[in-house]
Amino acid sequence: MPRIELVAPLDGVMLPLEQVPDPVFAGKMVGDGVSIDPLNQLLTAPCAGTISQLHRAGHAVTITSPEGLEVMLHIGLDTVKLKGEGFEPKVTEGQSVAAGDPLIAFDAQMLAIRAKSLLTQVIVTNSDVVASLTPAIGTVSAGRDIIMTVEMAATSEQAVQGGEMIVSEAIVIPNPTGLHARPAAVLSNMAKKFASRVLLQRGEDQANAKSVVSIMRLNLEQGAKVQIVAEGLDAAEAINTLAPELASGLGDEGTPPAPAPATTVIKPVAAPVPRRRSDDPNLLLGVSASPGLAVGKVFQLRRTEIEVPETGADPHTERRRLDDAIDVAKVQLEALQAELHAQADPSKAAIFAAHMELLEDPDLIDVAESAIAKGKSAEYAWQQAYSSQALQLEALPNELLAARASDLRDVGRRVLSILTGEPLEQPELPEGTILIAEDLTPSDTASLDRNRVVGFCTIGGGATSHVAILARALDLPAVAGIEPHALDIAPGTMVVIDGARGTLRLNPDGDEVDRIRQATERAEVKRKADIAAAHEDATTTDGHRIEVVANVGGVAEAEEAVRLGGEGVGLLRSEFLFLERATAPTEQEQRAIYQDVSDALGQRPLIIRTLDVGGDKPLPYLPLPREENPFLGVRGVRLAIDRPEILRTQIRAILQVQDNSRLGMMFPMISSLDEFRSLRAVVDEETRNTGRSEPVQVGIMVEVPSAAVMAEQFAREADFFSIGTNDLTQYTLAMDRGHPKLAPLADAMSPAVLKLIGQTVEGAHAHGKWVGVCGGIASDEQAVPILVGLGVDELSVSVPALPSIKAAVRQYSMSQCREFAEKALKADSAAEVRALVPLDY
Repeated sequence: MPRIELVAPLDGVMLPLEQVPDPVFAGKMVGDGVSIDPLNQLLTAPCAGTISQLHRAGHAVTITSPEGLEVMLHIGLDTVKLKGEGFEPKVTEGQSVAAGDPLIAFDAQMLAIRAKSLLTQVIVTNSDVVASLTPAIGTVSAGRDIIMTVEMAATSEQAVQGGEMIVSEAIVIPNPTGLHARPAAVLSNMAKKFASRVLLQRGEDQANAKSVVSIMRLNLEQGAKVQIVAEGLDAAEAINTLAPELASGLGDEGTPPAPAPATTVIKPVAAPVPRRRSDDPNLLLGVSASPGLAVGKVFQLRRTEIEVPETGADPHTERRRLDDAIDVAKVQLEALQAELHAQADPSKAAIFAAHMELLEDPDLIDVAESAIAKGKSAEYAWQQAYSSQALQLEALPNELLAARASDLRDVGRRVLSILTGEPLEQPELPEGTILIAEDLTPSDTASLDRNRVVGFCTIGGGATSHVAILARALDLPAVAGIEPHALDIAPGTMVVIDGARGTLRLNPDGDEVDRIRQATERAEVKRKADIAAAHEDATTTDGHRIEVVANVGGVAEAEEAVRLGGEGVGLLRSEFLFLERATAPTEQEQRAIYQDVSDALGQRPLIIRTLDVGGDKPLPYLPLPREENPFLGVRGVRLAIDRPEILRTQIRAILQVQDNSRLGMMFPMISSLDEFRSLRAVVDEETRNTGRSEPVQVGIMVEVPSAAVMAEQFAREADFFSIGTNDLTQYTLAMDRGHPKLAPLADAMSPAVLKLIGQTVEGAHAHGKWVGVCGGIASDEQAVPILVGLGVDELSVSVPALPSIKAAVRQYSMSQCREFAEKALKADSAAEVRALVPLDY
């Protein structure tokens, strides 16, 4: 039997594999071997052989010796999440190496900070060819000391006897960092329990599912589609066991749950009985999705699943049916877009443009076509494809992405309706209807008859969903995340919906109904009066003027803001240029859009927020490691500083905007003076490079409590402040503003938040700098007199709210506002603050 001696690939201290703080390695699920605590930064070959696998993240490499021994070297723990940062491979797959040749250089200092551990594993992954393995102990030197002696065994692979070949449906890899060593080891150990031959297949490539290295050679990243192929007497059992495990991530940390692709039935764990959030049996609580007040009768909208046949005709016929149905759906969506554009409603049209993109998603179509190839009907394959991907989206920790599951189901049901000939339900609704549903799709919402529906509540969704956006565009009161008890309300029950407070009140008495109807009539009269006076200044009764500008996400909204009396743009969200594309926008693309927005405003002020993504808002061309808490991670200016090429391109584009003497840029998520100074230096440098002579104001977003606390120091160097109260509130109160249970409690009217706003104003005014508020509280009529009383100079609000906020400023004197502010700062709660400025109903 051949004997192989492996030499140390690093200088360091040897440790038994059992002491590695990782259950997969310590349990020898990958294979047997040793661990080394490294003292240098270059990994070298422990033996001669061929590089049979080099992980795309650069942290792991496998050498196959001439005798057939597979030796995997894995630098650190959880280093796959770094996605190659800190590693410099010196070899390529297929390359021959001698013992001691360089394999991977790595940055030990960076890994020590960002990785779980630097412990490096040297593991024999094909233990079936090993008779014995003897590890060494103590301190070793790279290229000199023996770390492991392996006695090879004579092996012969048993042929699979009998049985049939079974192929699973397509499985989408859900693991955030792909099928790296840990989940690959779990899969291989599970596969080894079956006598059948088990393969993973990706396109034309196959891997032995019982071999960790073979699995890793497929380089299966998140989103890759594979099938499990099993051949033998227990092939069916192997498929039914392995497929759901692979689809759910094999226990890999951070992997969202996914539905099983096989036909096995999995019983869900019973959810706890939801507790009521209110002590009042007639009051149900949710989250505000669209403000407004209405009274009406409940209509329960229940969706029935379309029944579909599982088996289809020949695959060619079924694929053609699916293609035809998708084409018809595209025509329908194009018609919807054209209709909405004709109604001058670009925000709603953009939602259905996104639906068009979903219909062309290659992953969605590939999963469906894979099922069709196995004999499934077009409707069954399509239903399985969009349902499984929607479930994966719903499980994501990013609320914005999870909300897109509703869009995917909407698109899916549209195509399914065309395939089956079953019309999408459009029930006849009585006048004065308040809809209650588990969820509404954007198509449902866009097609609501505003003359019949006066409001709606959904169990799912949130304030950022497309349904909420549509509700605000339709000026419909809406509550999302309402208590599930709402589904038990009897149809025809009289209720009151308060979209601003996020509540649904049952069984109001006659006097309350009359009062609310009178209030809504008064509100309609006031709304028309506000619009008529929209171009008047926002000046208090004693002559103090407040600038009221708009938060916009593009040219169309800027034009609408001017029409509704907006005095400029206080926040241009530049993310719309960077999202839903494969590459970053060029300097020329950005400059053209910024110029178009500026031209739409004339000489009105334009403030552009630099890119605010990262962590909770990832971009496909800016890969970042998964973060346990993205709201406290690399986002905003932290990402900009880390990726200066993106930042500099955007700054140059902003600086080239012409004919706007009131141009400004502001940086999001500033938390320290060092951050701002480094960014200001880049602006100064690029200003010289572009030759711009007109001044550009450079400010900061106050979203982090540290910026508010240090406002006086920032005011010495920043030109202005814009307070983002949405983030400032969640960081001050330690409540995720998108959390369905906590969102109602994360109120920016909290005295704690108001004190930080007051502190910011005081620090800024001490150095003659102005302060704006661009967060959601600026669009809240109850907050207006308090913000004015705190000394805020500018309110940047949502476009539809411009007339009403300007009117709210004109309603009070400055002395009244200061009195409101003083009382608010002394209040005990947000509810007590809101009681100071009661709503007119």
